[in-house]
Amino acid sequence: MPGKVSPDDLLAHVFGRTGTAADDETVLQGPADGEDAAAIALSEGDETLVVSSDPISLAAEGVGTLAVPVACNDVAASGADPRWLTAVIMLPDEESDLEAITRDLDAAARDIGASIVGGHSEYVDQLERPILSLTAMGTAEAFVPTGGAEPGDSVLLTKAAGIEGTAILAADFGDELGVDEGARERAESFVDEISVAPDARAIRDRATAMHDPTEGGVAAGALEIARASGVRLEIDREAVPIRDETRRLCEAADVDPLRIFGSGALLATVPSDAVDDCLESLADAGLEGAEIGTVREGEFELVLDGESITEPVEDDLYPLWAAADSED
Repeated sequence: MPGKVSPDDLLAHVFGRTGTAADDETVLQGPADGEDAAAIALSEGDETLVVSSDPISLAAEGVGTLAVPVACNDVAASGADPRWLTAVIMLPDEESDLEAITRDLDAAARDIGASIVGGHSEYVDQLERPILSLTAMGTAEAFVPTGGAEPGDSVLLTKAAGIEGTAILAADFGDELGVDEGARERAESFVDEISVAPDARAIRDRATAMHDPTEGGVAAGALEIARASGVRLEIDREAVPIRDETRRLCEAADVDPLRIFGSGALLATVPSDAVDDCLESLADAGLEGAEIGTVREGEFELVLDGESITEPVEDDLYPLWAAADSED
């Protein structure tokens, strides 16, 4: 089954095998459940270096454009401004469009204000499509973890649920879903909103935790905050902003908008008395935001409209891809 490695397998095979990280005082945050970025104390000054790596393996068209914000989002969600990138580019053959990929990487990096400082490129004939893996780096005055949510905090979501998933539905399944062309074009344009760097910049000074919901969407992202923080998150589905294009495509595909790829939105927990200030800061940045839930004491758990969720959330788009592949 495609998707992330399970928390149990990460605990068994990854988190305890980190070289000298446990004895290195400069490693403020290393590999841990729910944490998508590392934090490293710099030798001079009060800044912290934030580092995160992410692959792009499912997209073919526009892979370079998507790869940059996807890699940078975890750095931004940790309180840093993304500044440097390395890019590993794996291509199926020499006919692959390296020129287009690198052109798109360059443009996307310029848009976010980051420098591509290195990487690696090669041809791998076992591949069916290009695979990119980018490492993003930036500096933060204060590292904001996934696991910082405190009981009594409020849960915020910027923009809306399922932004990336909506664009994928329109691009990959639009012909068969029967949604009108105008809605499909608007949905495909959501890919231009994948970056959460402006969202994080607007609220990071007040946030106790921030997280970039990727596969599994808002539900998976909220569960990851709950698990990393050791708290219970209660989410009100009716409070979660969902765009009309998302509702229409999800209804046509029979998928849950809270359980499809969520890049483009930012989940954050903030003290309850900071909610209004954070929403105002988002509005000043031209961004939408909503209060969607509350952090409670208790064993880690996501409570979504009364449903208790503790097991990893599978993205609703994977079965659609599997069904499409079986028909080919």
